[in-house]
Amino acid sequence: MQCVKVLGGVLGAAALLGLGIILGHFAIPKGTDLPAPSASASQDLDLEILEAVMGQLDANRIRENLRELSKEPHLATSPRDEVLVQLLLRRWQDPESGLDSAGTSEYEVLLSFPSQKQPNRVDVVGPAGGILFSSQRSEENLTGEQGDPNVVPPYAAYAPPGTPQGLLVYANRGSEEDFMELYQQGIKLQDSIVLTRYGGVGRRAKAVNAAKYGVAGVLVYTDPADINDGRSLPNETFPYSWGLPPSGVERGSYFEYFGDPLTPYLPANPSSFRLDSDNASGFPPIPTQPIGFKDAEVLLCNLQGASAPAAWQGALGCDYKLGPGFRSDGIFPAGSQVNVSVYNRLELRNSSNVLGIIRGAVEPDRYVLYGNHRDSWVHGAVDPSSGTAVLLELSRVLGTLLKKGTWRPRRSIVFASWGAEEFGLIGSTEFTEESFSKLQERAVAYINVDISVFANATLRAQGTPPVQSVIFSAAKQIRAPGPSSLSIYDNWIRYSNRSSPVYGLVPSLGTLGAGSDYAPFIHFLGISSMDIAYTYDRSKTSARIYPTYHTAFDTFDYVDKFVDPGFSSHQAVAQTVGSVLLRLSDSLFLPLNVSDYSETLRSLLQAAQQDLGGLLEQHNISLGPLVTAVEKFEEAATVLGQHVSALQKGTPNPLQVRMLNDQLMLLERTFLNSRAFPEERYYSHVLWAPRTGSVATFPGLSNACSKAMNTGPGSAAWAEVQRQLSILVVALEGAAATLRPVADL
Repeated sequence: MQCVKVLGGVLGAAALLGLGIILGHFAIPKGTDLPAPSASASQDLDLEILEAVMGQLDANRIRENLRELSKEPHLATSPRDEVLVQLLLRRWQDPESGLDSAGTSEYEVLLSFPSQKQPNRVDVVGPAGGILFSSQRSEENLTGEQGDPNVVPPYAAYAPPGTPQGLLVYANRGSEEDFMELYQQGIKLQDSIVLTRYGGVGRRAKAVNAAKYGVAGVLVYTDPADINDGRSLPNETFPYSWGLPPSGVERGSYFEYFGDPLTPYLPANPSSFRLDSDNASGFPPIPTQPIGFKDAEVLLCNLQGASAPAAWQGALGCDYKLGPGFRSDGIFPAGSQVNVSVYNRLELRNSSNVLGIIRGAVEPDRYVLYGNHRDSWVHGAVDPSSGTAVLLELSRVLGTLLKKGTWRPRRSIVFASWGAEEFGLIGSTEFTEESFSKLQERAVAYINVDISVFANATLRAQGTPPVQSVIFSAAKQIRAPGPSSLSIYDNWIRYSNRSSPVYGLVPSLGTLGAGSDYAPFIHFLGISSMDIAYTYDRSKTSARIYPTYHTAFDTFDYVDKFVDPGFSSHQAVAQTVGSVLLRLSDSLFLPLNVSDYSETLRSLLQAAQQDLGGLLEQHNISLGPLVTAVEKFEEAATVLGQHVSALQKGTPNPLQVRMLNDQLMLLERTFLNSRAFPEERYYSHVLWAPRTGSVATFPGLSNACSKAMNTGPGSAAWAEVQRQLSILVVALEGAAATLRPVADL
């Protein structure tokens, strides 16, 4: 049985059983257990409370939170990770600023670690068998933190052990197209070691693509052209700038899926069925090891063979060759090979989520969830502690109001600190598996703040269309950091915008992939979700992410000096998220604008018509039913919007409000079909599943057409196209039906 630790006296004991009283009961407890201000069914967002919260969020407190959170490395399940679990519990049970209850849920999950006795290594081996060069086994100790004994050496989590050796080949980003290019050039890949750079495709995909060509082992590095705008000298990088130092190595999970590898679709409790690790899928097929670009330069700049294509060149100061093998006039003798020794091990570990709960005064059975993961690869000041620092400050401000008895939200708020995210979104996924039914029935929205500040130029938000309006409303009311008097919204629109046929010029709201803990909420449960952060000016850097990502250089001083001096951007994120959270938890009518889905659906439909319509006609497949389904949705969304406006002008009874809010809340669930993508794990949302096809339309349709394109009429591939169209039509018609009057059967 899952281990649950309970804090907070009688209230905590009542509140946490599994997820707690929130997920277990529909009503407020009787008697004096719940010290709440007087509440009525018409309770609505209090603008004075909102302004008070905005004014009390303190940049200095966020800064001190970050200093404490990132003081030591806190790899998932490490002793320091457990220290942070206890820190969160203390904060959330504080008598003056704590929440109604706080507790932990523990899962036994499969993680991957490098061997302490046999460190992973990369060597150049001469023709006679002697070692001519060895890569660095740890990053250079530039500021003291890198020398901490708890810094995990660079490794590729879940890469299998092995000691392959072969001639070196440069394979650019390791995509399918890259390996096809090498194959077409006649370069021998069988039994080789390939050197790839981060970016382009996912980590595991590099190893999967390599294995298809008989490659024995994979090396991965970060090219300064991709992360440092070409700067690679020690005096051009951290600690002299925010650039990645030459010895910096990006760690990461190479597991394909999210969740515990051994218990897919089941919570990783002791009683759950577990796959044998030998039969579990999703691991890289061949040994893989990341290295720094200082070591990559030694290898890459001594390769022989043809020059790599122009698009494959980087910023290591030499002409990138393809190999195989080293050139005879370089530093290594002809015939020298690269040996990759990986000694990773799999291990079952107990990982904890921490949950803090504020119970709603009117609708305690409706939950607004706000979470971030806690674990990091090393110190993790940016990723993830910048997000946790914000979460702790917002929960402090709301907890203080709660303890004073001056405020209690209309709906319940659940704060979450997820465990083992870096290994594959494990904590959040186990939570959604364990609480699947309750969350599908009762969760209003999920707010994710992982990295709260990548850099300090502008807001960046991702989410499903219904959350666009609440994010925009919040951003319009908060002043952007810096000398200008612009709002966060007006500043955002300067950096990232799009032309909307409905609203005109608006900030661009990104879509949600699977990069953080929102993934199981949107893809698996169909809960309206968002991810909010501050980021950099894309016109000033080509960095694919902040440079010290997943390295031992992601420290408090790095944030304090280079990412957000003064922590004003952290404060801006806290204010934005706080405003969104209060609007979702306190507004009488949920601020989810379902009409914004109409614009998305119309755009996806137009792409299908323009880019696939002719091809489909050739195979007697009509888009007519899909066109009709989109039109039905647009009509239903418009009518519902009019109904909302009418109710807002009147004095609706509580049942009318509840019914309407349920329509808004449950719309996202209607886009789920658990059989739509049988080859994908957890992906059920027919609008936001991974798209592998080239046409930017509905993912199932795009993917199916891409596979069917070169097959004959009547093939199974074209049958799949028709199936995907049917799935879409049924989903959209169901969505439209959900938006119609609830008595209209």
